[in-house]
Amino acid sequence: MEIECKNCHQIFKGHYCNNCGQTSETHKINAHFLWHDIQHGLLHFDKGIPYSLKQLFTRPGHSVREFIEGKRVHHFKPLSLVVLLAALYGVLYHYFHINTFPESDGKSVNYHEFNEWMATHYSWVIIATIPIYTIGTYTVFRKQGYNYFEFFVLNTFKASQRLFVQILTFPILLYLNGTPQIQKFSSLTYFIGLILIFWTNIQFFNKISKTKAFFLSILSHMIFLICFFIIAVIVYTVIENY
Repeated sequence: MEIECKNCHQIFKGHYCNNCGQTSETHKINAHFLWHDIQHGLLHFDKGIPYSLKQLFTRPGHSVREFIEGKRVHHFKPLSLVVLLAALYGVLYHYFHINTFPESDGKSVNYHEFNEWMATHYSWVIIATIPIYTIGTYTVFRKQGYNYFEFFVLNTFKASQRLFVQILTFPILLYLNGTPQIQKFSSLTYFIGLILIFWTNIQFFNKISKTKAFFLSILSHMIFLICFFIIAVIVYTVIENY
């Protein structure tokens, strides 16, 4: 039976258009369609967000390496995942008026405005740091056979790891909101993020020893911090001049 594609009008046989890949079975958009889309796109435990998050906290380096090598059907797209998690955390941060600088009142920098800006631009801030992380990763691991963009995907998944930890521990952050202990807790979550980075790298770069991968990961993070500091100084200088 020949079918006319509803997307490109190509005549084809079978379940998928041989020109654009559109399925031959398109359903009317209604409540059932939307629920099915949510269930299978986000909540289905054979693919999507739950699958990707499970992999990132059980076998992170191995799963990301497999994704880069082509095993992608079950994973949620890395950039989409980090945007969704960052947006969720930003909404929580903004809605509950989190203040990570409770002892900074009266200083020259308006930390209240900084907090609000971070909350409303959190997704963009996280995405902007990924290329900077990738500079460090590419610099020290470039001999392992991956290009810059593959390292970018690796660091995108690692950003999702850290974001999910922040979301899970948000109730603690909320409890400590406005107290001096909140900065200590922020430092703790940063340290947990470092552990996740090192763990993922050690698994991902399985062609070198774990010791070498660990020390190269430290060097990579130091390069990131240097690059981030330089960029932050440049941005701050530009803003101050306007």
